[in-house]
Amino acid sequence: MVKLNKIYTRTGDDGTTGLVDGSRVAKHDPRMAAIGDVDELNSVIGVAIVEMDKGEAASQLSIIQNDLFDLGADLATPAQDDANFEPSDMELRIVPSQVERLENEIDVMNDALEPLASFILPGGSKAAAAVHVARAIARRAERTIAAASEDMPINPQVRAYINRLSDYLFVLARYLNRDSGDPLWVPGGSR
Repeated sequence: MVKLNKIYTRTGDDGTTGLVDGSRVAKHDPRMAAIGDVDELNSVIGVAIVEMDKGEAASQLSIIQNDLFDLGADLATPAQDDANFEPSDMELRIVPSQVERLENEIDVMNDALEPLASFILPGGSKAAAAVHVARAIARRAERTIAAASEDMPINPQVRAYINRLSDYLFVLARYLNRDSGDPLWVPGGSR
C-alpha cells in the first residue's frame, strides 16, 4: 500500500521526475506526457461520476479509475524490452483480463442501444457530455502513449486498454442518452 507522509519533495525542481525503478526523466519526456494525459482522463472521469446517479455506470467508472492508476504505474515502470511486461510483486502491469472486462461491458451496453444512423454530437445529458470529454481525452492519451512507444518499450496491454477505453466511453455516453436520444450530426445542416 502506498503511504505518503509528505507531498512535496523538491526533487522535481530541476525539471525531472522519478520513475518506479528510481530512474529520473525530464518532466516533458514522452512517457510523462502519456502519464499526464492518463491522469487528466482519470480526473474528468471523476467529474462524469458526480454528474450521474449512483448505479452500474458510476460503479464501472470507479473500477476504470482504479485501472487508470494501474495503467499509470505500468507506464512509470520502464521495461528493458518489449517482452518484459509480466506483472510481479514489484511491477504493476495492465493485463488482458482488464481489456476483456471493457469489451464485455461495451457489448452489454451496445446490445441495449439502437444501431447508429448518423454520427453523434458530444452532448445530451450532463453525465453523457462529461463522458464525451473523457472519451476525447482518452483518444489524446492513446496518441501520446503511441508516440511514447516509438521511443521506449510500452506494454501492449496498455495500448489495448486505452484504445478499448475510448470505445467504452463512446458507448457509455450513448447508453446514458438512450432515453432522450443522441444529438445527431446533420451534415451541412447550418448552411
